[in-house]
Formats: sequence, structure tokens, C-alpha cells
Amino acid sequence: MKTTLLRIAALAGSLMALPGFAQSLSISVSNNNTRAQPIAIVPFTQDAAVTDIAQIVDDDLKHSGMFTTLPRENMLEKPTDVSQINAHNWKVLGMDNVVIGKVVPGPNPGSISVSFTLVDVLHGDSATVITSGDGIIGPDKNHQRTAAHQVADMIFEKLTGIRGVFNTQIAFVTSTGGVANRRFQMIISDSDGYVGSQHPIATSREPLMSPAWSPDGKRLAFVGYDRGYSAIYVQTWQTGELKKFVGERGINGAPAWSPDGSKLAVTLSFEKNPDIYVIDVATGGRTRITTDPGIDTEATWTPDGQNIVFTSDRGGQPQLYMVPAGGGAQTRLTFSGTRNEDPAFSPDGKWLALVTNDGSGFHIGLMDWQSRSMKVISDGSLDEHPRFAPNSQMVIYTTQGRSGEALRTATIDGRVHQTLTQPGVQDVREPAWAPFPPNQ
Repeated sequence: MKTTLLRIAALAGSLMALPGFAQSLSISVSNNNTRAQPIAIVPFTQDAAVTDIAQIVDDDLKHSGMFTTLPRENMLEKPTDVSQINAHNWKVLGMDNVVIGKVVPGPNPGSISVSFTLVDVLHGDSATVITSGDGIIGPDKNHQRTAAHQVADMIFEKLTGIRGVFNTQIAFVTSTGGVANRRFQMIISDSDGYVGSQHPIATSREPLMSPAWSPDGKRLAFVGYDRGYSAIYVQTWQTGELKKFVGERGINGAPAWSPDGSKLAVTLSFEKNPDIYVIDVATGGRTRITTDPGIDTEATWTPDGQNIVFTSDRGGQPQLYMVPAGGGAQTRLTFSGTRNEDPAFSPDGKWLALVTNDGSGFHIGLMDWQSRSMKVISDGSLDEHPRFAPNSQMVIYTTQGRSGEALRTATIDGRVHQTLTQPGVQDVREPAWAPFPPNQ
């Protein structure tokens, strides 16, 4: 909410179809995880013309902070079959597990089929197969990375017991240029931000903000501007269909999908005061949920869809409150620190992420939803806009660095952090992590 008031006051022009601008996100990892597992991803046997699948798998696992990977130049052997793996050689290098694989042409022109084997070299005198995958398809040259992410997900889940999120997507906002030629883009990309996966879905001379994925991952709601006024748009991003969902006089902001995708909770001020409204996506029917004189905004639904948690300054400083999704009595949730705002639930319902200020700056906090206890998992002084990964094990948020705003992730125990910056872009902000792809 600390930036919400600034956003509310912004004047803006129309959304524009401008030439795309995209560079890969650069990832750096701060890892305090002493339990990271050592693993070697041997180069896969493959056609030199295709993407280096093994390197993508290596990068995925390394960037998670849950694994340390072995540089290829340090490998004593590069086997292509389990029978060729000398467990002793890998033990000498401190490895627990080894991955080998192959890539062959797929059933369609330009497609590939990936097979891999995960091997235990730590226990026993010989290599032991843990799991394998066969016939993982990259449908075409533009989606070969998808097959690599799927392999990484399978390895990650087998060794950690946690579902991997490498084959998922994120949305975020970038800004470039000076005051006179500022340009904003709403971008969708793979979770690693690879340039080939980046799709600008909206470009504007004025701010774009608050992306929110529908539960099925097919639509993205966000805030843009139309002739000087804010509006909430819904993009069916795979088809490119863009619709103005609501554009009332005054504030139109902070969209949040209900768990079943049938409703959006939004902040509107056409009745003079910023309040929470629930709008039926199919019919457009709306229900005003709050009526307090303060600013009520940044709604998020409890995973069961029964309640809405939101930010309000009705007590003087922003704090979190909860109200039944159909309206009714409102309960204050936060009392510690000087302010608490911008809530977001984990998909499993165990955690509520928020921005908290304890006097030393704005940090990302996690509230245990059952006990209501809270811990801080970020170490910046101006962190905001937390959103969970679909496996509920990681939070992505905006952080302020020396050269501008960047994205950062933190594991829910606060041990591992990634910083994601984009070369040539002053600010990368307002992230939203998409749900798991259907049927995966």
C-alpha cells in the first residue's frame, strides 16, 4: 500500500502496441542452505543443433538453492549409459547423484524427445537407478526448454519430495527510458525469465501494474490506463484477446481472482471512497464488500474462497483485515510493527505473505495462518508485492537495489534467495507466479 497511493494518483494515457523489448533475466543466488544436495548433470547425448538440455536442467537445479551442481570441466567421466558410471569416481568428487540422458528427434518436425536417468552414487559400491523418464517431448524448437524444465521438475521432486516449479510461468512489469520517453511492459515468461520465452502482452507510456493469474492460468488480470483513467484489463494471453473488465470513474485497482475463477475482488472508488468490491466475471454483477471511510485495497482470497483479506488504513496506518467474501463483520489480523500490507495466500493455505515494517524498512513477512505467528524472510529495506510459487515453497517479490527495482525470490525458510535483474531495464517489478500447467 505504500506505493498504492502513488499509483492511485498517477495520470496515464492509453495502452499501446509498441515494438517488443525483451532480454533474459539474470539470476544470482544467495544460498545459506547447508543441506544443499550435490548432483552432477552429465551432458546429454544429443544433436548439436538442439538446445543444451542438460545445461538447462543444471541451471534449474542450481538456481533453486536446493542443489550444488558439478561443473562439466571437473567431471572425471561423461557416461552415456548407467553401465558406464563408476560410482567411486563420483564419490571422490563429493557427488550424491548423477543424471545422464539423451535427446533424439521427436515425432513432429523440429520436436525432440528426451530421456534421462537419475542415479545414486553415494550409497553402495555401484550406481543405483533412482528414477528415469522417457519420451519427454519438446514440441518444437521454441519449446525445447519446456522438456528440460520438465526433467528438472521430475528430478527435483524425486530428491526433495517437493513438486518442482521450473516448468511454470511468471508475469512481471518492466520499465525503460527516461521521464520523457518512459515505457512500461507487462511480460509473461518461463520461471527463469529466458528471453525466448518472454511475451510482452501490453505496452504503455504509463504504468502497468498488479498482474493476477486466473486459477486455470489462461487469463491475466492487470491494471492499465485508458485516456487518463485507470482500468482493469483481462488478457487471455495465449490468444491475445484483451478486454477492459472495469473502468469506473476514479480508482480501479488491485484485481484478485477467486479460487474458482468466477469472481474478481477489486478496489473501486466510483462511490468516492476506495473500497473492496467483488465482481462476477461472467455477468459483471458487483457487490460492495467494505464501506469504511479509510482506504481499503489489496484484496486476496483465502484458498477456500470463504473470506477476503485486505489492506486498510482505517486505524491510521495500513494493517490487514478479513471479511467474509459476501460481506459482513470485519476482523483485524495484524498488530505488530508500524504497518502491514499487500497480503497473498500460499496455494496450500498454510501461509499468508505480506509486507511488514518493523521500523527498519519494508520486508516480506510470512504469517502462519493457523497460529497467526509471523516471521521475516527478506533482508532488503524496500521489499514489496509478495506472491507465492504454485508449490507454496517460495515467494517472489520486488526489491529495491542500487540500480533500480528487481525481482527476488525467497524460500519459505528464508535460507535461499535469488535476485532476477534484466540488463538494459531500470526496473523489473510486480511479479505474479502462474499456477501449475493443467494436467501436470
